[in-house]
Amino acid sequence: GLCCPGRDPACQSAGRRPDGSIGPCYCDQACARTLDCCHDYTQACPVIPCVVSQWSAWSGCAEPCKTTYRVRTRHIIQEPRNGGEACPGLEERAGCVEYWTRQGTECQQSLIPALITTGGFGKARKKRAAADGNERAGYCVEFQLVAITPGCLHSHHPYTRWMHYLREGHTVCVECQHPALHSPSQHCYGDGTGSQKNQLLHWQAVGNHRCKGTWRRIRQLDTCSCPSVHSFLFI
Repeated sequence: GLCCPGRDPACQSAGRRPDGSIGPCYCDQACARTLDCCHDYTQACPVIPCVVSQWSAWSGCAEPCKTTYRVRTRHIIQEPRNGGEACPGLEERAGCVEYWTRQGTECQQSLIPALITTGGFGKARKKRAAADGNERAGYCVEFQLVAITPGCLHSHHPYTRWMHYLREGHTVCVECQHPALHSPSQHCYGDGTGSQKNQLLHWQAVGNHRCKGTWRRIRQLDTCSCPSVHSFLFI
């Protein structure tokens, strides 16, 4: 009838031990390690592990318009007993950014990471836009690359070779053209509009999630003349 938590020498009985001998034996949780349990300890005091619920849905970001975190939680359904496995963490956090305020207005452009691809897709995109009657004047933005993840160099697929031209310290030219040119703002997401001087902005290469980094906006060019090698497109 004894089942004592933790290490408790007073949790003692007299009876048959697991080795068959008769004498003092114990019914505290420590007896499983000291090997002096009563023979029926595991049946009378079975190990009951902690049981937790499924994770809740992720919450929204803690604050809009800035890099922050979101939360999901779970609760304990059954507490552990008799040396059962302890409960795992009941809360998890993950980084997130929301680009809309609670009132539904858009955050500053500078907070939105730029999605870029090679400028080689530009001609086909312009032809398609012209055929749809949606051709609009675009613009270009020059950035100085500050940091680049190693993943940009470690991908060898034909469609990712353009990422090898990304080098820290280089100036790159990124074109904003239809359909990435959003109305009514007439800007591409992630172009750094509204950013402060020397503010670090984020970019992500399309086609390789391990290729991303930061850059600084230098200037906007209303008439594009991007070089062929270091030329990219906003998505």
